[in-house]
Amino acid sequence: MRRRLVLIVICFVSLFTSAQTDEINKQNSKAKNDSIRKADFLNQIGNGYFPTRYFNIDLRYLIKFNQYEGVRSGLGGMTSENFSEVFRLNGYWVYGFRDKRAKYSIGGGFRLNKERNTWLNFDYTDDLQETGSSNFLTDSRFFTFFEPRLINISLFHKHITKTVSLEHKLLNNLLTETELAISKIEPTYDYTFVTDAGSFRSFEISTAKIGVQWSPFSKFKFENDRLNEIENGFPKFTFQFTKSFENVINGDFNFAKIDFKTIYQLNYSQKSFSSVTLVAGLALGETPLTHLYHAYPNNINKETILQRFSVAGLNSFETMFFNEFFSDRFVTLQLKHYFKPFEISQRFKPQLVLINRYAIGTMNNIDKHQGITFNTLDQIYTESGFEINKLLFGFGLSFSYRYGAYHLPNFEDNVALKFTFNISL
Repeated sequence: MRRRLVLIVICFVSLFTSAQTDEINKQNSKAKNDSIRKADFLNQIGNGYFPTRYFNIDLRYLIKFNQYEGVRSGLGGMTSENFSEVFRLNGYWVYGFRDKRAKYSIGGGFRLNKERNTWLNFDYTDDLQETGSSNFLTDSRFFTFFEPRLINISLFHKHITKTVSLEHKLLNNLLTETELAISKIEPTYDYTFVTDAGSFRSFEISTAKIGVQWSPFSKFKFENDRLNEIENGFPKFTFQFTKSFENVINGDFNFAKIDFKTIYQLNYSQKSFSSVTLVAGLALGETPLTHLYHAYPNNINKETILQRFSVAGLNSFETMFFNEFFSDRFVTLQLKHYFKPFEISQRFKPQLVLINRYAIGTMNNIDKHQGITFNTLDQIYTESGFEINKLLFGFGLSFSYRYGAYHLPNFEDNVALKFTFNISL
């Protein structure tokens, strides 16, 4: 009898313990899934998307401002993997209230290989682009809640572009992207490009691009059928080659461009580090101003320091005036040192950043670019300064001073005092 009673008690305890264990496991599993979902949601927001079940809303197109369009507002996004894991649609529609013109893009892609994240993409875009800007195909999607340089840009060209591109992760640490594009381009400002074939106020360009991004010291791991970067290693190298073809699908010019960028970060502690960013570009052949280089200027063409008070960019020259310099070959070097944040209180942790920036460049046949006046960077452009970030709600202050070969006669013209804006999720 006692044996039976003991066995009954043991069975009861075992069942009770098992039930408790199952409940704890369920709760732990639920907490883990909730944590994964929360991390994925924040990652999506950090990349500039607000995720819904079948469509991810692109936050970049909700509202912006620049000197040409004024307020620019619209809606865009792309389908999620819940819609399809092998096919996606993307696009946007925006309206500029100052130029009273709508812009849009529509496209899609087919996944050819999941393991190597190989996509074949098609896009049609009717929009504006900043003259002198140069983007790398393989750069990760860049998003900030506030884009400071955009506010002050005034030099844009209209373009209608059709593209076919192939993105492929050749190796875990080697990302490639190839693009074929046809563009009709019309500057919004007074500009004529003079060549041996004639004078062009608008033109067509047919290009082929190949971009490579190499991260030799990053570490990757397959998670949830995706190759994720689990350790961000430095240095990183990005290379891009562009070739424009004359008389191919109505292309007007024959030129080539080589672009290079490397980023290095030296960590001293968890929150103190130094960073080095080197960017170089070279354009050969008859290249219109739209496809040449500026040096990331971010200073408004106004008289006083207070009139020029705006928001500092992340990697821009704060004392260099917009449209002041253009080059067909250039190099920029930016050095930053981030001190450990001052932990004044749990919520108030400002951070001091010391900054030095250098640029040099030149341009052949400057007389071919008519209707617009600019200088070249034949000598080294230098500016230094500091930022005190995260003083209040992500805002801080920036001070920069221009000196050396391009120092201006009036002291205040060499000074840039601005807000900074940094926020992390």
